Amino acid sequence: MATLAAAVARQAATLSRLSSPKTSAQAASLIHRRGLAGAADHHGPPKVNCWQDPMNPAKWKEEHFVIVSLSGWGLLFFGGYKFFTKGKGKKEETLLEASH
Repeated sequence: MATLAAAVARQAATLSRLSSPKTSAQAASLIHRRGLAGAADHHGPPKVNCWQDPMNPAKWKEEHFVIVSLSGWGLLFFGGYKFFTKGKGKKEETLLEASH
């Protein structure tokens, strides 16, 4: 029971301090600021989907640029791997079939 009374007293004291700020500095500190939440403010040209303007990556949306870039790098590495290791898997397979 004593802890409940102490909690109520603390809450009342906090509310009384917040409801009547004594200085303008205290009042300014109570104003809620959104910080970096201005993502809806567009600066510069509007971004488009990558399939609407495929030859201009500077105008693409960021997530589309990331997806296309990673896909391109993946294809480049996979193509290089297949090019430099071409036929190795098939040669082993044909040698095994010929021995049977």
